[in-house]
Amino acid sequence: MSADRLYTPWRMKYITGEKKREGCVFCNDFETNTALDRANYLIYRGAHTFTVMNIYPYNVGHLMVLPHEHVGTLVETPIAAQHEMMTISAYFTELLGRMMRPDGFNLGLNIGRAAGSGIDTHLHFHIVPRWNGDSNFLPVVGSTRILPEELVDTYDKIVAAMKVTPP
Repeated sequence: MSADRLYTPWRMKYITGEKKREGCVFCNDFETNTALDRANYLIYRGAHTFTVMNIYPYNVGHLMVLPHEHVGTLVETPIAAQHEMMTISAYFTELLGRMMRPDGFNLGLNIGRAAGSGIDTHLHFHIVPRWNGDSNFLPVVGSTRILPEELVDTYDKIVAAMKVTPP
């Protein structure tokens, strides 16, 4: 039995490309006035973590949970932040599960550039909803990803759902 592989060549431009802002994009978004949370796709501010939408998502509803501290590894991450990252990840998989009805989730960390981290200096835990058949030829052949909804629309739906069941 051979393993299927999903190649995403369009991400190389993002990984190796010139960065547009000084400093850490995640820290910049977190430290910005909360009035800009929607513009920055910042969904949740916890005691030790914050949650943002991935602006280069693999799928609709792709979120990232990050510690407040600018750290690149789990060992550097305070224990309270590690615990909250898992608690908030569980909360969002349940919330997205009810909202979007995915068939499953990918959850994980990419620690270091060699492991696929596009921003390796600020640890981030990915939550990616998945549907049976959501991988097709179009992203690979046409360098096109089909996302059936604008990021801001997904943001608004997630924030509305959080009002019903807060973290």
